Amino acid sequence: MKLRPRARTAPNRRHAWQILEAPAEDQSDKHGRRQPQSRKSSRRAWHILEAPTGELPVVDTTATMGPQLPDEATVHLVLDLVLRIGEVQMASGAGASDVTATILALTRALGLPHCEVDVIFTSITVSCHRGSELSPVTAVRVVRSRSLDYTRLSDTERLVQKLLRNRISTEDAYTELHQITNAKHPYPRWVSTLAWGGMAGFITLLLGGTGWAPFISFVISAVVDRVGRRLNRLQLPFFFQQVAGGFVATLAAIGIVNLDFFPLQPTLVVAAALTVLLSGLSTVSAVQDAITGYYVTAAGRTLEVVLMSAGLITGVAFAISIANQLGAPIAPPPTAAVPDVTAVGVLITLVAGCGAAACFALASYSKLRPLLVAAIAGGVGAGSYGLLLATGASPIIASAVAATLVGFGGGVLSRRLQVTPLVVAVSGITPLLPGLATYRGLSDLADGGSMGTLMGAIAIGLALAAGVVLGEFLAQPVRTGLGRLERKLSGPRLAGPLDTGQRLE
Repeated sequence: MKLRPRARTAPNRRHAWQILEAPAEDQSDKHGRRQPQSRKSSRRAWHILEAPTGELPVVDTTATMGPQLPDEATVHLVLDLVLRIGEVQMASGAGASDVTATILALTRALGLPHCEVDVIFTSITVSCHRGSELSPVTAVRVVRSRSLDYTRLSDTERLVQKLLRNRISTEDAYTELHQITNAKHPYPRWVSTLAWGGMAGFITLLLGGTGWAPFISFVISAVVDRVGRRLNRLQLPFFFQQVAGGFVATLAAIGIVNLDFFPLQPTLVVAAALTVLLSGLSTVSAVQDAITGYYVTAAGRTLEVVLMSAGLITGVAFAISIANQLGAPIAPPPTAAVPDVTAVGVLITLVAGCGAAACFALASYSKLRPLLVAAIAGGVGAGSYGLLLATGASPIIASAVAATLVGFGGGVLSRRLQVTPLVVAVSGITPLLPGLATYRGLSDLADGGSMGTLMGAIAIGLALAAGVVLGEFLAQPVRTGLGRLERKLSGPRLAGPLDTGQRLE
C-alpha cells in the first residue's frame, strides 16, 4: 500500500516550534501583490526580534569622549573664582536661584560647559565634568559670615557682567574680586549708625508720631546700633545681640516717658526700633528660595529669621516684665493708623517712605545711585500702602500689593539704571515692615491674650516678601521687551557704537 505524502501546513497556520524561525520570504512581494495585514505585523515583529548579522562598525576605544576643557590649573582657577563670587552674593542676601544661575553662566562663559552647582544655606559646591577619561573636579566654598554691604554686591555684579561680555580675563577678574572683598566700607561706621537712627525717625513719622517722637526714635535706635556693634566685637552670637537690642529699645522708651522728659507715646518709639532691627533679616531671600524650589536653603534662612525674631521678642518681653515689676505704667499700643488722604498726609507718607528706604540703603553702605533708586521705591511702596489702607483694604493685602509694585518697578528699572534689584527690593519694603504689629502682639501675649496679632505680623512679613518676588517675576518679560525695543530704536547714534550682537541689560 503506497503511503500518502504529508500535506503541507496552511500558510496561516503556525506550530509552536516554528516561533523560533523567521518567516520565509513571500514570493508574492516580488510581483507587487499586497500582503495581508497580519503577515506585515508578523514580519515587523521578526525584524525587531532578530539580531543583526552584518558587520558592526569598529569602536575606537582610545578616543576621548566628553568636552574639551582647558588645562587643570585653569579649571581650578575658574572654579575658585565663581565660588568666591557666589559667596559674596550669598553673604549679601541673594537667593539660591540667583547664585546658581550666576555660577552656571560664568562657568559656561569661561570654558567649563558641563558643571553642576549645589547651593545650600552655608556652602556652595561646584562640580566640573571633564569627560570619560578624567575624573570630575569638585570645589566647595563655605559661607561663614553675613553682612549688609550693597556696594560690595554691586561691584561684584559689575564684575560678573564684564566676565560674561569677555571684557576682562580670568586672572584680572580674580585680582579685582580680591580687591572688592578686602576693600573697606565706602562710609565710616558712624554714618551707618546715623542712618539707622534716621530710618527709625522716618518710621515714627509713618506710624503717626509727632513732636519729639521721631527725635527720640532716632537717638534710641542709634544707641541700639552702637550697643550691637560693641557686642559684635566681643563675638557674641547674633541671637543675643537681638535680645539686647529689643531690651534696650523697649526699656529706654518706657523710661523716658515715665521720667516725664518728653511727652510722647513709647509704643511708637519701640515699634520704630523693632522695624530697624527687623530690617536686616533675610525674609525676602527665604521666600524666594522656597518659591523657586531651593527648600534646604529656604529652611535655613527661615530658621535664621525665626531665631532672630525670637531673640527680639525675648528682649522686648523681658523689658516689659521689668517695667511691670517696677510699677512703671505702659501706654497701650495703638492700632495701625490709617493715613489721611489729604495733600499733607500723602506728602508726609511719601517723604517718610523715601527717607526710611534711603536711610536703610545708606546704612547698608549703598552708593548714591542705588540710594536714590531705593528712595523712590520706598516712596512708591509707602504711598501705595497708605492709599490701599485708606480705601479699606486689610494690612496684609495692602502690604502684598505695595511690595509687588516695588518688586515690579525695581525689576524693570534697576538693571537699566545699573542698580542691583535686590537693593531696590529690600530697601523699598523696609518702611512697611510690621514693627508696630509685632509690638502689639507682644503686648497681647504679656497681658495673657492670644497670638492672633503676632501671627498677623508674621503674615504681613510673608506678604511683603512674596509680593517682591512676584513683582520681580512679572518684570522679566517687560524687561526683555524693553531691551528689544531699545535695540530697534537705538540708531542713528551721535556718539559711541551700539553692539547689537549683545543683549543690553
